[in-house]
Amino acid sequence: MSDKERLKNIKIVVSDLDGTLLKNDGSVGIETKKLIRELHNYDVLFSFATGRLHSAVTDIAKDLEINNPIISLDGSVIKDFPTGETIFESFLKKKYVEKAVKYADDYLLNVALCHSDAIYYTEFNTVIPKLLNKFGAKYKEVSSYENLLDRTLEIVFAGDNKESIEFVKDKFTFPYAFDCNASYYRSQSKRGLYYLDIRRAGSSKGKGLKRLLKYLHIKSHQAVVMGDWYNDISMFESDAIKVAVANSIPELIRNADHVTERSNNNEGPAEFLEMILRAKKN
Repeated sequence: MSDKERLKNIKIVVSDLDGTLLKNDGSVGIETKKLIRELHNYDVLFSFATGRLHSAVTDIAKDLEINNPIISLDGSVIKDFPTGETIFESFLKKKYVEKAVKYADDYLLNVALCHSDAIYYTEFNTVIPKLLNKFGAKYKEVSSYENLLDRTLEIVFAGDNKESIEFVKDKFTFPYAFDCNASYYRSQSKRGLYYLDIRRAGSSKGKGLKRLLKYLHIKSHQAVVMGDWYNDISMFESDAIKVAVANSIPELIRNADHVTERSNNNEGPAEFLEMILRAKKN
């Protein structure tokens, strides 16, 4: 099948948000918006695969007139927009959430529980909204985590004690814990601050893409994926057409079918959306 024929057969575009579809100021470019709406007229769906919470992307989805499911929290959640119907959610086991809260108390670490609607923190963790870079997320203070243990999608630790963070990370990996993914990293913007994210194992943007396409009855070669960062690599292992924006990491560019000339700040995704539109018109 020729490139032109592949583009003619595209039924959905799934794009990362931060660093890809969104400019650095958090906006979607005018040209990109116009093309997404024009492609709707040719029955091409548009969706997101983002590390953000679902509640942090609904305003963007509304602005782009999205009317289909969205992948959020790096594949841990798939929810329809605008109905909010849950298609897939991957909750941490209650015992691991309880364990996390105890470790936070014992080692004086800040901890927050991420649910699909908001990030929850207690009065002992009031610095959480200032420490976390969860774009667009809603934060809610609660008196206790007791009623939030069952539906936690992600646990986030933050602290300046590197040794304590590393200790807790070890306690959430084999052989101390099963069915968990623990991701430890240093803050790029806040000196001396370290983070630990814990999610249920088995979720990624790539797996979320497979679940979304199966739900929509769309074959992977009829999809386009767009990204820029490490958490997009799993989507680039699919049979979809893979598009990396100019500001992407080298690992993604090497696996891309197409690399845009423009960056996210200059509406790089619009380049490829225009190519799909031309193919559909011809």
